[in-house]
Amino acid sequence: MIALARKILVVDDETKILQMIADFLTNEGFQVLMAVDGQEALRIVEMESPDLMVLDIMLPEQSGWEVCRQVRINSDLPIIMLTARSDEIDKLLGLELGADDYITKPFSLRELTARIRAVLRRYEKKEPDGSEQLKFGSLVLDAARFEAWLDGRPLSLTPTEFKIIYLLAENPGQVFSRLQILEKVYGEAYEGYERSIDTHVSNIRKKIEPDTSHSTYIGTVYGIGYKFIGTRE
Repeated sequence: MIALARKILVVDDETKILQMIADFLTNEGFQVLMAVDGQEALRIVEMESPDLMVLDIMLPEQSGWEVCRQVRINSDLPIIMLTARSDEIDKLLGLELGADDYITKPFSLRELTARIRAVLRRYEKKEPDGSEQLKFGSLVLDAARFEAWLDGRPLSLTPTEFKIIYLLAENPGQVFSRLQILEKVYGEAYEGYERSIDTHVSNIRKKIEPDTSHSTYIGTVYGIGYKFIGTRE
């Protein structure tokens, strides 16, 4: 059976950049959809169900941050943010809103393609490799279904967030550095991405911790990284 080409939505108001990205990704075997503003992007997400969105931050009328926020209300669509600035706050804000990755302009089209493939692999839900449920009191992590529950209600964890907490939960008490988490979850450690792990962990804590000022499940080992501190049943 011939596999269907992955559908990539590229959103950028600079038409030359938009077309350049679209042409390159098409040559790489992707089906490409294009949008020049946020409203058009949201419409395409709803109507076409793309496999991944490449989203520029600086869009007219509606920023890429706002588009990301709206998409995340009802969807776990993989999102790679494009930013024209190298400011760390731009990158971290995108991750806090639920983006999976970011890349700074100007960028190599081959690097963008590699990032797209890496994010898609993370969303294939083939990992974690375990098939059993992990239970820690009212928190349940199911690797086979790539789902998590707290007090019987499903948690809206992104695949990246799920992989991070599952990695820690599979090895309770073991300390993982940010670099080790990057290598396990992303498949490789991108230079300068260590702080992104802090943002993902912060997002996870907001979703699973009854009191974010007191960690029940994920502990911080200052100067090193993180460990799981929950008690498995």
